[in-house]
Amino acid sequence: MRTKTVLITGTSSGIGLATAVAAARSGWQVIATMRDTAKAGPLMAAAQEAGATVDVRSLDVTDPASVEACLAGVDRLDALVNNAGAGHVGTLEQESIDDVRAVMETNFFGVLHVTKAALPLLRAGKGRVLTVTSVGGVIGQPFNEAYCAAKFAVEGFMESLAPVAATAGVAVSVVEPGAVASEFVSNVGLADTALEQAGPYAPALSAYLDRTRGAFAGAQTPQDVAAQIVDLLAAERPAFRVLTSDAARAFAGTKLKDLDGSAVQTLTNTWVG
Repeated sequence: MRTKTVLITGTSSGIGLATAVAAARSGWQVIATMRDTAKAGPLMAAAQEAGATVDVRSLDVTDPASVEACLAGVDRLDALVNNAGAGHVGTLEQESIDDVRAVMETNFFGVLHVTKAALPLLRAGKGRVLTVTSVGGVIGQPFNEAYCAAKFAVEGFMESLAPVAATAGVAVSVVEPGAVASEFVSNVGLADTALEQAGPYAPALSAYLDRTRGAFAGAQTPQDVAAQIVDLLAAERPAFRVLTSDAARAFAGTKLKDLDGSAVQTLTNTWVG
């Protein structure tokens, strides 16, 4: 049986790094991509410690030329894990539309660029696409307007693509973590600097940051999420949606059974007041 190949985006830290190492340990040939390969040190060290081998390549998901160049060097592909993304905390009145567009470019259009380029290879190998989204792709969250909009867009796109791709033998899934203890989480702390400029939104932002720190106190590890992604890669019939923790399942479940939207609004209103 030939070794299967998976391409993973955003592997310099967090879930991407952990997934690259876990997949390699499970026998996958891993193409681990990141925008700046000078940041590959932690990944290579983790792989060496685990006795695993990964193939690190440059890939900027926001640059179509970079995506095409990377995929042009791939002969076969059995799976794609869209993991690259960036958090963003802000609210519409106090940021530019260009700020929002930048969030969409990374978290939504970046996923599309890579998936589109990979689909011919995935069709040939009857492979699968796994996209790491977030519970923020199910429930809109205060001061995460642009981020949640991007994740909502990814969820809708993949949910719509899934039955079409299946007719060509390609399975599509989304992986929805809640709070994860990674650099992504620590970056939320940058919002502290915005309090001075928050004006009329300062009390709400302060309440949101306090609530978020509490939520992340019991955050899931990247390694736990990675283990579930590797299980999904190997699943004979992969589920479309995988929520990676009990907390994520409970949180997303609020929305999925909330027919009039009142339960979500009641919940998120408590975050800002």
